Amino acid sequence: MRASIPFTRRAFLGTLTAAGGLAVAGLPAGPANAAGHRDWHRVAEDVRAELRHAWGSYRRYAWGHDQLLPVSGGHSEFFDSAHPVGLSIVEALGTLYFMGLDDELADGVRWVRDHLDFAGVDADVQVFETNIRMVGGLLSGYLCTGERVLLDQARTIADILLPCFTESPTGLPYRRVNPSTGDITGNVNVLAEVGTIIAEFGTLSRLVHDSRYFDAAKKALRAVYDRRSGLDLVGTEINIETGEWTDSSARVDPPVDSFFEYLWDGWDLFHDRDLRHWYDTLTGAVLRHEEERLDGELWFHRADMTTGAALGRETSELTSYYAGLLGQSGHLREGEAYHSAWASVLASYPLLPEGYDYGTGKATDPGNQLRPEYVDAAFNLWLVTGKELYRERAYDYYLRQKRASRVANGWTIATDVTASPVKLGDLTPGYWWAEQMKYWYLLFADCPRFDYRNNYLSTEGAVLRGVVRR
Repeated sequence: MRASIPFTRRAFLGTLTAAGGLAVAGLPAGPANAAGHRDWHRVAEDVRAELRHAWGSYRRYAWGHDQLLPVSGGHSEFFDSAHPVGLSIVEALGTLYFMGLDDELADGVRWVRDHLDFAGVDADVQVFETNIRMVGGLLSGYLCTGERVLLDQARTIADILLPCFTESPTGLPYRRVNPSTGDITGNVNVLAEVGTIIAEFGTLSRLVHDSRYFDAAKKALRAVYDRRSGLDLVGTEINIETGEWTDSSARVDPPVDSFFEYLWDGWDLFHDRDLRHWYDTLTGAVLRHEEERLDGELWFHRADMTTGAALGRETSELTSYYAGLLGQSGHLREGEAYHSAWASVLASYPLLPEGYDYGTGKATDPGNQLRPEYVDAAFNLWLVTGKELYRERAYDYYLRQKRASRVANGWTIATDVTASPVKLGDLTPGYWWAEQMKYWYLLFADCPRFDYRNNYLSTEGAVLRGVVRR
């Protein structure tokens, strides 16, 4: 078991100053230095200043609550309207560490120690969301700080989720559980929620020397793989108790997306050869039956899992993550082409819309929920290739997002990116603290607290390998 090292307040040891970023009213110019290269550290400083600015607003208006409402200056809860669990604090722990915001991190750890009570939630919570956000955030925070309370809280929450796996007749997890009562519901589940477990549960097993968590997550993945079609395609939705497909359309879009991600991640994190074989088999089928070239761009359509027949071209911004996964897993040509397809959408919209039909070039959902997937993919492709192209694309998106989404109390979602100016909503999602800002910062900062050669980030941006303790 990893020894607990008490967390203390420390000065930032990196290359950035503690001062604020560039002028808030404008955009970071990202000036080139004498050699003609962009000053990435200055851009990283601006990202850090934005995170710190938003954190100050969260402290004023939403401390201990799940999410900040930055336009109205209020807060909202994610799991249970009557029982906040500090979701934004938990999701921010790793990001605060990498940015060297140690006073803010210490305050967050203290809140978790003194106030977090997930067992008090009296509502049906999704196993998937609870795992990637709460379990993952706490594990990442523990790896960054050594604070044992974070590991203990992660295990407490995982134990609330575990019966959804162990009480299933197929090993596929039920979708929801009530932490207060233990009641389990949801006998039909989608693949992302079935399969996006093993990174967090496996890391927990490793840290506490208890294989039950890893075994349950792997059994769920095997149960899906064993039900693939003759074309090696899997569907979208499945009955937990019978193992029958209730939606047989194959896709890399939500609500399947991170199922593929975690097959690869299980291999990457734990060197499990079964998971690598399952990933390779299913990804080969995706590339054979779902890949489509349209006007010189690479996209992925939905298909019938039995016949391979094409079913539609509507996709989601969340699917842009797939470019990075392809690059990581040996399909670099396809990954780079797919990221370029998404980059081309920005010729038509200031921000990527939530939904997009690549056949018509039209937004099918004009909102923008501060999603991180396009930048996540740029980060992973940059790690694989070292190409400045991906930092430049991420930087361009930072400028776009800051221009559109920055408000007096932080950053907020948009409701319509087709309008001019972009119409805004009133929410800073919990994942913004864990993902978008972390990806930008790590891309630009040359962060001394992160191992750029040997790392792993979960689907929620939790760093479960690659923490350099300083």
